[in-house]
Amino acid sequence: MKRIRIASIAALVVACLHLVFGAIVRITGSGLGCGDNWPKCYGHWFPPMNRPDLIVEVSHRYLASILVATVLTLLGLCWAQRRAPGVAGKGGPLRTATGAALAVLGAAILGGVTVKLGNDPYATVAHWLMAMTLLAFVAATAIRAGTLGGSSAVAQHGSRKTARGAYAAAGLAIFAVAMGGFTANFPGAAVGCVGFPSCASPADAAPHAAAVQITHRTIALLLLLHLIGMVIRLGRRAEREAPVVLRAARIALGLVLLQFFLAASMVLLHLPPVLRSLHEATGVGIWLGCFSFAYLAHRASREPRAAPVREAVPATPTPHTMAVIVARGADL
Repeated sequence: MKRIRIASIAALVVACLHLVFGAIVRITGSGLGCGDNWPKCYGHWFPPMNRPDLIVEVSHRYLASILVATVLTLLGLCWAQRRAPGVAGKGGPLRTATGAALAVLGAAILGGVTVKLGNDPYATVAHWLMAMTLLAFVAATAIRAGTLGGSSAVAQHGSRKTARGAYAAAGLAIFAVAMGGFTANFPGAAVGCVGFPSCASPADAAPHAAAVQITHRTIALLLLLHLIGMVIRLGRRAEREAPVVLRAARIALGLVLLQFFLAASMVLLHLPPVLRSLHEATGVGIWLGCFSFAYLAHRASREPRAAPVREAVPATPTPHTMAVIVARGADL
């Protein structure tokens, strides 16, 4: 299981880097650095690095190849150890590693579709969500292998009510991430609001641009308020809740607070593209944090397995047992 843990963490790191680098590709306008050529770049696997946008796009594709290799290696390790206790079957990392392998292949295909469609906003968001699904599968594999608090969640115990609240946090998080991707790719939505916390939509804003960004902000605010309530509630019930779940909730809340600070700075200070990519990188962290919070709460809320019931032996011999003892003695 140790190798599976190491491979799952490696895949998780590469997946996060790939998502963050994808944000840099979009922000720098390098998404079509190779034109509509995919998987090769202008007919070459290693094209001449003579343009910055081409370098960024090709590097993103190379990183995607490393991600595919890492995830398939993780699946191979799980399959090789499938007969080991806790690897295969319900709750084992083999199933989620298989899901991760399917998700990484789906993300690669959607990446090619996005290029062929000229970075169509809807195709780009679909590619973004598939990458987030991949991240969730890899995180679940790591937790099932015992990392990221997975071992503690099994040993500790939490309430089902906390698990349901954590599910809601994860749902809000993926909705906020999806709307963030749509805001970044919908024409004019990224600059649809030039104020914070108010929108202050410019007069020349594209139609529906402000509405898209306001929707994104509203969902993010709901997530913030929900996590604040969850952390307060868990803090009051700390003696009856799993400590690893409380820690995960606090991490998720901290990331959301950081995101609001970065969003305000991005809007009010007009940050350069490289610094604006921190906003999307933190969004990746928020989804990872909220998903881990929900998954750990789920594992901690499962009812402990009941011990087998054994027939009690009476402390004082009854007339019936005395008769049996006497009969056995007579047989001897």
